[in-house]
Amino acid sequence: MSITSYNGSALVAMIGKNCFAIASDRRLGVNFQTIATDYQRIFQIHDRLYIGLSGLGTDVQTLYQRLKFRHKLYQLREERNMRPETFASLVSAMLYEKRFGPYFCEPIIAGLSEENVPFICTTDLIGAKQFSSDFVVSGTASESLYGACESMYKPDLEPEDLFEVISQALLSSVDRDCISGWGGIVYIVTPEQVITKTLKGRTD
Repeated sequence: MSITSYNGSALVAMIGKNCFAIASDRRLGVNFQTIATDYQRIFQIHDRLYIGLSGLGTDVQTLYQRLKFRHKLYQLREERNMRPETFASLVSAMLYEKRFGPYFCEPIIAGLSEENVPFICTTDLIGAKQFSSDFVVSGTASESLYGACESMYKPDLEPEDLFEVISQALLSSVDRDCISGWGGIVYIVTPEQVITKTLKGRTD
């Protein structure tokens, strides 16, 4: 079994009309044994920028702490928040820096620009960026997430419809992967507000 699937994970981000949604499952396991059912994989960098980290649980926490630290240094120096594109480059550079002994994480970066244009991006273990104009997926359930997202996604969805689509895609996908699941958490970010909703899924 790959080290990236040791703890299990499912992450997805989608673009809507002047908004985006990012969602993850809540299970932390060791192979097939469940350890926790409220594990956090999505972290807020600032009001309009979120990062989701799939992969090895210990590296998820380490990488988030290092990214938060680097963003705070940027805020002190520049006196403004980082743009999503800039943050994606920072994540990519940090991962590539450790390419010979990488963090076993596949990040998803999702944010809103100052012009309210949504941005989503994912990278691999060594920081190779992949941009998208609709959705990105990551984690052990990524194969089933691709199928669910491709069949359900429509462009320019309103926040309520985007929540429905991303929730159904996540819940139907984790049912097809036995090392992710146990409900989910969804963040819908609009220019005015951030809506957080918890999903109840299968617990077996």
